[in-house]
Amino acid sequence: MLTRLSIRDVVLIEKLDLPFSPGLTVLTGETGAGKSILLDSLGLALGDRASAGLVRAGAEQASVSACFEIAPDHPLHALLGEQGILIDDPREPIVLRRIVAADGRSRAYINDQPAGVNLLRRAAALLVEIQGQHEQMGLADQSTHLDLLDAFGVPQALRDDTAAAYRAWIEATAALAAARAAMESAAREEDWLRQSVDDLSALAPQEDEETHLAGLRQSLQQGERRAEAIAAALADLTPRDRRASGPAAALRNASRTLQRLLPAPGTADGSDQPGAEQQAMAQDALAALERAEEALAEAETMLSRLAAESEGDPRLLEQTEERLFALRAAARKHGVSVPELPGLLAAFTSRLAALDSGNARIGALEATMRDTRTRFEAAAQALTAVREKTARRLEQAVTAELRPLRLERARFFVSLVPLAPEAWNVRGREQAAFQIAANPGQPPGPLAKVASGGELSRLMLALKVVLAGRSAVPTLVFDEVDSGVGGATASAIGDRLSRVGQDVQVLVVTHSPQVAARGNAHLRISKSVVKGRTETRAEPLPAAERREEIARMLAGDIITEAARAAADSLLQG
Repeated sequence: MLTRLSIRDVVLIEKLDLPFSPGLTVLTGETGAGKSILLDSLGLALGDRASAGLVRAGAEQASVSACFEIAPDHPLHALLGEQGILIDDPREPIVLRRIVAADGRSRAYINDQPAGVNLLRRAAALLVEIQGQHEQMGLADQSTHLDLLDAFGVPQALRDDTAAAYRAWIEATAALAAARAAMESAAREEDWLRQSVDDLSALAPQEDEETHLAGLRQSLQQGERRAEAIAAALADLTPRDRRASGPAAALRNASRTLQRLLPAPGTADGSDQPGAEQQAMAQDALAALERAEEALAEAETMLSRLAAESEGDPRLLEQTEERLFALRAAARKHGVSVPELPGLLAAFTSRLAALDSGNARIGALEATMRDTRTRFEAAAQALTAVREKTARRLEQAVTAELRPLRLERARFFVSLVPLAPEAWNVRGREQAAFQIAANPGQPPGPLAKVASGGELSRLMLALKVVLAGRSAVPTLVFDEVDSGVGGATASAIGDRLSRVGQDVQVLVVTHSPQVAARGNAHLRISKSVVKGRTETRAEPLPAAERREEIARMLAGDIITEAARAAADSLLQG
């Protein structure tokens, strides 16, 4: 509900902070006191059109803030969440604020977070309904009528069944449309698709194959390089060209040359032979050469064995590179990476299978779509039947409320308007329309077009009495709903406003003392001149001043004791 309205520099209002309480709050004052300014200020906070004319003369800007307290599960929380307006605590008050500059430009805020005016209006529509002489919001909007009818007496289970059946039908319809589109697409590219499947099937790409092949190629290339190095080393030891002098031949030649320096066994020592010391050194050198020959022979043996073990498979390396190149070429052709090729083959195969079995699958989906539509139509038909009965009960209840409101000749009607099949939705196959025939013999018509301003406001009041508590909107505003009536009719209006105020917060601008006396709270709007400037004020009235205000409304400028007694009677009644 609305808990506070703060107004700064709007027309004749310099500064005003008004608290509001639950139940029925009446706003009274002499004609021209500024009650309309108060409602215009509230409308500005609710997203009405802004203009420079609203800014008080001499002020740079006007501002209005409306503070509301709502339940944690109120639908406004979902709307604000969808629009990125973050509310930390769902129990936190909601503040709608509007600022209008002197040039007419305006800014809007929700809980001090910038918001567009359209969002402000959407939020306000969930918080306040205004019923006035010249403008009606809420019940005059036909889009709300079906929900109100359902809330009056249509079981929730029926609505849920219809909504679930509709969603199932829509899902089946979408699945059928997707299958048909896929089949048409596949048919257009069937030749290319079959060739691609044949090519990829022949290639048969495997998961992680590229990584495996790249590793294998690297290993084979490294092995080939090792084998070439071993062969080169072995060739250096044992040249294939016998005329080439390798290390083994050099060692043998050196050994034969040294052996000539040593005396043959049994040969007498002669003057041409080396001395003993030289012979010993030559003998040692010869022994070293023999060891070198043995080491060289051993190295040759080891290298030959290593060469045999390291012998690569040139064909395997060639095959690996060919396979790797083929995979990468296929990936480039289809615009994917190599690891995606197996999935691509599966997708192409699936599309071909869908094409091959498409007619059967589409037939099954068509049957599902027909079945779900039949279930929706059956659920919607049951819902329509209950709505028809509920509409008749609502008609009777509202018509009964019209008689005490001086609308005894009026008749209220609820029409269920069938929708075209393409307009069917989760709420069923029809839209509701509230209509009224203001006089006997007149055909019923839309609420806002048939009744006059005062009649429409009283009709809205009758509807609110019957539908009290069935709307999520917590605050109702009635602007002069008692215009042009008095006596018993005004008393009936006051009684019904009080009854509605038991379920929701009601604010009413009134000139009727019978209505004013029924309020739980009373605000008096007045106008005065302060320092040469006219100002509009609003003040809550305590009990004694409230008595005087109602007496003024009864008697006029001169308040008599009889008027006070009459005011006491109204307040006690």
